[in-house]
Amino acid sequence: MTDTPRDPNQQDPSYEPAESPYDNPTEKISPTRSGSDASGASTTAFGAQRSDRLPRTDDELDFPHSSASDKRSTDAAPTEKIPTYRPSAFADSPTQTAATAGATSNAYSDRPTEYLGESSDSTVAAPAAPVRTETVEVPARRGTTDLGLFVLRVAIGAVFLGHGLQKLVGLWNGPGLDGFQNLLEESGFRYPEILAIAAAAGETLGGALLILGLATPLAGAAVLATIINAWCFKQAAEPGLQFSGATGVEYETVLGFAAAAIILTGPGKIAFDGRRGWATRPRIGSFLALAVGIAAGVCIWIFLNGANPVVR
Repeated sequence: MTDTPRDPNQQDPSYEPAESPYDNPTEKISPTRSGSDASGASTTAFGAQRSDRLPRTDDELDFPHSSASDKRSTDAAPTEKIPTYRPSAFADSPTQTAATAGATSNAYSDRPTEYLGESSDSTVAAPAAPVRTETVEVPARRGTTDLGLFVLRVAIGAVFLGHGLQKLVGLWNGPGLDGFQNLLEESGFRYPEILAIAAAAGETLGGALLILGLATPLAGAAVLATIINAWCFKQAAEPGLQFSGATGVEYETVLGFAAAAIILTGPGKIAFDGRRGWATRPRIGSFLALAVGIAAGVCIWIFLNGANPVVR
């Protein structure tokens, strides 16, 4: 051995510099260089075993797998995700059903950690959707319906009002109450005194109420009962069915059907009853008023006169 000093610029031939990650600029770490550790196992440049190389695909990630041939670990858990509340999932029912709760419990039963501080088999309850109970009134588009009903009401009411005043007070060369009573007595009616007052008052009051559009179903029923008796009286005066001509019942027929139409349609909005529901949307009440008017007219003729108005 000599004491010759070592040249610092001369490199030792047995010296091998350690590999740095910065020596390879690409993203892929080359595992080509390898050495041996103390136990003789093959290692890479960073001392890691070849079998523990970095995962490169999703299949190489260490997730639990149910296959028997999969050699990966079964105790690893995937990354936890915080569930997002979706209202559409609970739109039909305010709370989860038992089947849904069981499915939720099974879906998270294999996770080792609790879910947002709650047990994994706890049910998720969604707030109940608010129920709107208010009623919105939508105005109906009736066009000229109310105006047409007003014209019809005034015309029919004026006719009955005029005839009633003729019988009640003798207005416009009418027979008056005494003359009307004598006419009923000659026609074969029983109790002509009471019937004369009732018929004259019914026509007068019913006609006035039709013009005003007040208590329209009752007013229509009153004038309908009166015109039914007038139709039967005029028809019984001549043998056979008379319709047109001086002794016909054409005029009374038109008045009767017009009164029935007003009962069924209601007075419309241009009336004192315009704000009532049955004034624009009549239902069962109109049928009852129509039935009462027809029944009253028919019963008065049958029980107080009794003549056959068609066959004499």
